[in-house]
Amino acid sequence: MLFTESIGKFGKYQANIERSPVTIQAYFEDLTLLNRYLQEKYNGPIYLEDITQKDVEDYLFYLKEVKGYQPISRKRVLGSMRSFFSYAYKSEWCDKNVTAKLEPIKCQQKERHFLSENEVNQFVDAIDHDLIWLVAQTLYYTGLRISECLNLQVDDINLEENLIYVKHGKGNKDRVIPINPKLKELLLDYKANWRVESDYFFATRISGTLSTTSVARVFRETTKKLGWKKKVTAHILRHSFASKLVKNNVHLVKISKLLGHSSLKTTSIYVHSHIDDLKDAVNTL
Repeated sequence: MLFTESIGKFGKYQANIERSPVTIQAYFEDLTLLNRYLQEKYNGPIYLEDITQKDVEDYLFYLKEVKGYQPISRKRVLGSMRSFFSYAYKSEWCDKNVTAKLEPIKCQQKERHFLSENEVNQFVDAIDHDLIWLVAQTLYYTGLRISECLNLQVDDINLEENLIYVKHGKGNKDRVIPINPKLKELLLDYKANWRVESDYFFATRISGTLSTTSVARVFRETTKKLGWKKKVTAHILRHSFASKLVKNNVHLVKISKLLGHSSLKTTSIYVHSHIDDLKDAVNTL
């Protein structure tokens, strides 16, 4: 079986088990780049059963030395290949799983960057774009991913019940997020007085939607205006939401549900250790 054919079949399998379109596309791109590398290496079409463990090891080395991929990126690519070759072996498309004996790629766990409550207020107040100002408020008060926020439909936000329904989030999972009273006031004013007609809740008059690139551009301009060296993105506001909840002693299980994490291990990265907190801890002795 041609490798390209098996990649297509793997995509259909992922769709059948309700993987999100974003996840399916990411796997497709990773495997297609592997196929392109092997075609150049062997100067011809690649058959699945001909791929060896050394081919995969050589590709990971190529990503590191030639393409300059960081460990976290190579770990993600290896994860894609593991999932594919495991399924291919179970489906009897090939007689071995060439990733089964590969050593995991070690990544240094970096502490997530976040803004303090004062910094969030300072940043949001400096945003000149009214709609993106409201999106920034929403991101901070809900912990939504930017794609989840901008994909919200009008019916997904229930201001009577104070609930936001996130449909087909990461991993194609649905979840419900309560609306903070401070945010509710802003959303009520927006919906009643200046929201444009669109199926999407956050929308511009011209396109009827709001793009992630527009949000990112305004965030960059705002950071520059403030003279900050730190980078502020939509995801940083999500981190800030989680960090604020941790600081307020909200249980990790609750935070995990709000963020839509599938594992508490993912949520635990938001537990920051500050030097002042450590000093306070020592001073209690």
